[in-house]
Amino acid sequence: MAMDAKGVLDLIKEKGIQIVDTRFTDLFGGWQHYSLPASRLTEDMMVEGLGFDGSSIKGFQVINESDMLMIPDPASAFVDPACSVPTLVLICDIIDPLERKPYSRDPRTVAKKAETYLKTTGIADTAYFGPEAEFFLFSDVRFSQGANHGYYYIDSPEAAWNTGATVEGGNKGYRIRHKEGYFPVPPTDTLQDIRSEMILKMADIGIDIELHHHEVATAGQCEIDMRFDSLVAMADKLQKYKYVVRTVARAHGYSATFMPKPIFGDNGSGMHCHQSLWKDGEPLFFDETQYALLSKTAQYYIGGILKHAPALLAICAPTTNSYRRLVPGFEAPINLVYSMRNRSAAIRIPTYSSSPSHAASSSARLMRCAIHTSRLPR
Repeated sequence: MAMDAKGVLDLIKEKGIQIVDTRFTDLFGGWQHYSLPASRLTEDMMVEGLGFDGSSIKGFQVINESDMLMIPDPASAFVDPACSVPTLVLICDIIDPLERKPYSRDPRTVAKKAETYLKTTGIADTAYFGPEAEFFLFSDVRFSQGANHGYYYIDSPEAAWNTGATVEGGNKGYRIRHKEGYFPVPPTDTLQDIRSEMILKMADIGIDIELHHHEVATAGQCEIDMRFDSLVAMADKLQKYKYVVRTVARAHGYSATFMPKPIFGDNGSGMHCHQSLWKDGEPLFFDETQYALLSKTAQYYIGGILKHAPALLAICAPTTNSYRRLVPGFEAPINLVYSMRNRSAAIRIPTYSSSPSHAASSSARLMRCAIHTSRLPR
């Protein structure tokens, strides 16, 4: 049963919460927040909303129409896994304080509208998404641009370029050569325990994790896979995922980045996104008589993505760095096509299973729309 406003107040007492942190997603995909003493939060505040300055959020309001409201979603409540002061997080929707209507530039509102629209079409009642967000953990990040200089510098204890480094206590080797970071065990994989800590914290805040591993590139590239969920639920989970990755990394002396191509000459990070449509509990993308076991519905779905790919990329891959990945030889898509198994295709259909029941229980979904250039800037 979903938690209501009273349930949130009960949870605050039960957990000894001292701070309530209200968060929303901005137009560029970043989480924004402010905090208040838990003793101040009331049921009325959760219904009426909490005010903030919309003109100070990039892409939101103009200064003469700045007042906006956050409406906390009680069902989203979770205890912050990073704060030393007991803190409860509430994910919020944004509304206009005068009309009290959902704000058109609130990404969570857009996702809710999409889910509602899907049901009205009669095609399906649920769309499942399973993003695979890859990231790097760097031990040192420096960059500067001025009138007389320009540079960036990144480092990692695992990096291939540290084979000759002078290290306190001696250099023990075990560096990962370029493009050889996929699946090595410790001590070559130095980040095993950090990733394990991340997934345990994710599990504590309601994220169902399937697996984690080192990724292809040198210098600390990682992947943690979440079990699929519906659009709004998964969007919330991805924000929590990134928050946990960054805060745990920081606690261990690392900086986490989800940028697409931080290292020249090595694999970058994508965000493959498994996708499927369901109706009345049954998958709509499976047909054992068709190519790659894809139903006609799935084929039309793919056709829509390919047709609208230029527009989608303006949202999914908005930075020039996103396109640094679009070169042959780095497992990134270079062809606007769909295919079984072929990782150079923009849309790849996995071949791990021919059973629709397996598709329902695994991230190896029968329809995997792996638009590898999908990478929000933060």
